[in-house]
Amino acid sequence: MKLLIIDADTKTLQMLQNAFAAEGYQVQVASDGEEGLHAAQAGGIDLVLLDADLPRRDGFSVVESLRTAGNDTPIIFLTARGSVEDRVHGLSLGSDDYVIKPFVPAELLARIKSLLRRTRAPPADGVRGLLRIGDLELDLIRHRAVRSGRHLKLTPKEFALLSLLARQRGQVLSRPVIAGQIWDTKLDANTNVVDVHVRRLRSKVDDPFDKKMVHTVRGVGYVLEERA
Repeated sequence: MKLLIIDADTKTLQMLQNAFAAEGYQVQVASDGEEGLHAAQAGGIDLVLLDADLPRRDGFSVVESLRTAGNDTPIIFLTARGSVEDRVHGLSLGSDDYVIKPFVPAELLARIKSLLRRTRAPPADGVRGLLRIGDLELDLIRHRAVRSGRHLKLTPKEFALLSLLARQRGQVLSRPVIAGQIWDTKLDANTNVVDVHVRRLRSKVDDPFDKKMVHTVRGVGYVLEERA
C-alpha cells in the first residue's frame, strides 16, 4: 500500500513517514499543494493524506481538482482547521474523512486501515455480497458498481451512500439517517453535505442513463428504486 502525504510541515511529514513505515506502508511526500496534486494524478497511490493549508494550492483545491477529474483515490484531511464550516466543506468536496490536528497517531492509523479495508476488500465467492436492482449491480465485497454493463467509478463515500440506499431499496431515508450512517463526523442538520454527495452520485448512477434510480422525496429524503 502506498500513501501520499501532502503537508508543508517537515516535522509532521517526518513523524508520519516513520509511523507509516513501521506499519509496512510505502510513503510518498509532497510539501505543497501543486506538487501533491501532480503526484496524486500520476497514479499508483492508495490513499492521500493532506493538510488544508498548503503553499501554492490549498488542500481544498487539491481535493476538488482530483474529484472533478474523476479520481476516486481515498482522501483524508489532516489539518488544524477544525471549524464546522471547514469540516463540512472538506467532506462536501469529496474527502472520505477529516481529522483535526493535534491528532493521536494510533487513531489516525486506525482510520486509514478502516478506509483501506473498505476499498481493498478481498474478492467475493460466487454471488455472495451482490445486490441487483434492475440493471444496477453492486458487489459489496469488491466495492464495485456496474450499471448496464458499465463500471461506475465511485469514491468510497459515494459507494457507501449507494450501497446504503440499495440495501434499503424502496425505503425513503432522511438526510440525518444518511449522515449518521455514512459519516463518522457529526454534521449539523442544516448542512448540505448529503445533498452534495447525492448530486455527485446521481451524475454517475443516473445521468448517463435514461431510467433514473435515485429519487428525491421532497421534505423527507432520498430513495433508490425502479420506477415506471
